Amino acid sequence: MGKFIRLKKGFTINLAGKAAPKVVETEQPETFVIKPTDFYGTYMPKPVVKEGDTVKAGTPLFHDKKHEQVLYTAPVSGEIVEIKRGEKRKLLEIKILADKKVEYASFNKYSVSDIANLPVAELKNQLLSSGVWPMIVQRPFGVVADPSVTPKAIHISAFDTHPLAPDYAVLYKGQDQFFQVGVDILKRLTSGAVHVNTHSTSEISTVFSQVKGAEVNKFSGPHPAGCVGVQIHHLDPINKGQVVWTISPAGVIQIGKLFLNGIYDASKLVAVVGSEVKNPQYYKTYTGASVKKFIEGNLTQDHVRVISGNPLTGTAIGKDGHLGFFDQQISVLPEGDYSEFIGWITPGERKLSFHRAIGLFSFLSPGKERVVDTNTHGEPRAFVQTGIFEQVTPMDVLPTYLLKSILAEDIDEMEALGIYEVIEEDLALCEFVDVSKHKVQEILREGIELIQHS
Repeated sequence: MGKFIRLKKGFTINLAGKAAPKVVETEQPETFVIKPTDFYGTYMPKPVVKEGDTVKAGTPLFHDKKHEQVLYTAPVSGEIVEIKRGEKRKLLEIKILADKKVEYASFNKYSVSDIANLPVAELKNQLLSSGVWPMIVQRPFGVVADPSVTPKAIHISAFDTHPLAPDYAVLYKGQDQFFQVGVDILKRLTSGAVHVNTHSTSEISTVFSQVKGAEVNKFSGPHPAGCVGVQIHHLDPINKGQVVWTISPAGVIQIGKLFLNGIYDASKLVAVVGSEVKNPQYYKTYTGASVKKFIEGNLTQDHVRVISGNPLTGTAIGKDGHLGFFDQQISVLPEGDYSEFIGWITPGERKLSFHRAIGLFSFLSPGKERVVDTNTHGEPRAFVQTGIFEQVTPMDVLPTYLLKSILAEDIDEMEALGIYEVIEEDLALCEFVDVSKHKVQEILREGIELIQHS
């Protein structure tokens, strides 16, 4: 039996432009990109292809010098047209000009009964060589999982509470068998349980509710209830020296497809959402896709910010950008590059804020969807201690003091205040409500990297 956990702290950002439950098959994007910067913890990524090479889906593109057995592979077949580097020849991205029809590299194919008898070493080898392994993220620190480690548990968040989040019932419809096989394999990789964490108040897809061999837990409450770090904190907190793995449902399904079909299947549904999208809906594509095909002729105006991921934690990529490795959402918001007289305190009907003095109208009509631009309504200033961070963080950590300890580079204090339990998405809401306009997520990552290399 799983647990039921009710969370009260947090804040749900209700934006206009959610995706209608409609799946569209559009012409395949011309280019796909894989970026080492999508993967925290990679050390000196080294390409194993060169410009002009042809690849299949599942062909290795680069590996990490620290964990050379972890391969990052092509999501589609085609030609390597660019290997982009930055300062000191740092690998930034590898671009593929895609074939019209995807060809797949072949991996071992197994029946369900065969999988149950495979040695753990063989399971890991298939995951590592195919490109599926990077879907597994290790806590603490939110880095690609270390294959030599056995985690105390594996957690899968089966719902998303971020702004404009896609509906998992749409994303994973009909994937029951692949998800079950993925869970069966993950069980072999941990000394503890596999947790599938669902939302108590929404309709749970049978993909998650009927899974066998996993602990199905239920959560209720506002965002960030859907963040796996918050879920881990309430189920089985991470202490110093402990390791937990997390993986998205998409990653679990990829594992199932890899073993049952013998291919690295990077196909996914992507929700194109936001108030500036004419037809917010789902599109079939592959990891790393160019977003041009999805937004061309589909915007209400041109002065917008295109984000791979959600508005809280996503990355601005521009209209010519590419989908991030872990993202299943493209968010389009009005650009907020304008000055506003005392904008940090002026209330307005369209403003959405956790602070009642500013977002009064949003509290009077909490169910109304809001059109919000990217303006921060203020500039960075001294760190004001208001206690507001603690009101939106449903964890037994003190974000204000944790962030101050990071700025002071006090490692002992950072450890005592719970840095092992959080990554950017867990505290992203603090950045949204911060009256001091600090880049909370950047500060947190600096602290994580300081601890990792200390």
